[in-house]
Amino acid sequence: MAFLELKTVSKGYGSRSEVLKDINLEIERGEFVAIVGYSGAGKTTLISLIAGLIKPDAGTITLNDLEITDPGPDRGIVFQNYSLLPWLSVFENIYLAVDQVFCNWAPARKQQHTEKYIAMVNLTPARDKRPGELSGGMRQRVSVARALAMDPQILLLDEPLGALDALTRSTLQDEIGRIWEEHKKTIVLITNDVDEGIYLSDRIIPLSAGPNATLGPSIAVPIPRPRDRKAINHDPHFRQIRREVVEYLLGVGGRRHVTVSRKLFLPDIEPEDLNAPRSILGSRRRPIRRHEIRKETLESHS
Repeated sequence: MAFLELKTVSKGYGSRSEVLKDINLEIERGEFVAIVGYSGAGKTTLISLIAGLIKPDAGTITLNDLEITDPGPDRGIVFQNYSLLPWLSVFENIYLAVDQVFCNWAPARKQQHTEKYIAMVNLTPARDKRPGELSGGMRQRVSVARALAMDPQILLLDEPLGALDALTRSTLQDEIGRIWEEHKKTIVLITNDVDEGIYLSDRIIPLSAGPNATLGPSIAVPIPRPRDRKAINHDPHFRQIRREVVEYLLGVGGRRHVTVSRKLFLPDIEPEDLNAPRSILGSRRRPIRRHEIRKETLESHS
């Protein structure tokens, strides 16, 4: 059995159509898998199901042979919006997670463990700063360090770099790749950037457009690691994989087009005729529209 397995998972909200339908996914231990799709297709719903934050309407999700029914420390999640406590420093945000997961450890061990992961994301000089004093990229580093410090079995990344500028995004992509090389954690990355998914993952899977979104074909990424950002653009595997994913998203898994036909009833409006005569006695009447002018013949008998 696979390390993480989703079997015929479906999820909807209220009376709306199902967001996800018949999701089947198998991920092996230590594998880095990227799921790429349109915004609004249901990627965050999928990652929330794996995290145990919401429950599927149908199907089952298992991690290491145990069914996922609730959130747990065996799954670390990094959100796009950082989700840091603004009144705590970098150290305190990470220490809080460590203290919750490893409550039986001695305080000195918890501190040493926290410092280790702060150093891993190169934030030691900023350890005492609060989130409001950090850049977006630094905040996301804190979020990644906090998730890793919990030592989860699987790391879930929900578009963690989507709000960052291109340069910072590239830097953090390299950091995530480096961390994966060092720890070989099982990682599920949710992204809408095809190039990012190929650059980081062992396998990339497109998610069709919603409603009733489902996973497309799984495509292996046989590009050797460590990967060079400049060289990868000239790799034939990169170009082929990119073409397959994009063709699926634009074709079979592309947006559903809906045509709506209806009758439009326009009001009977035309410009005022400012040259039309006004009423007698100099009263201030509005200008008259042409279709309101009536011709009359008056006969006078003296």
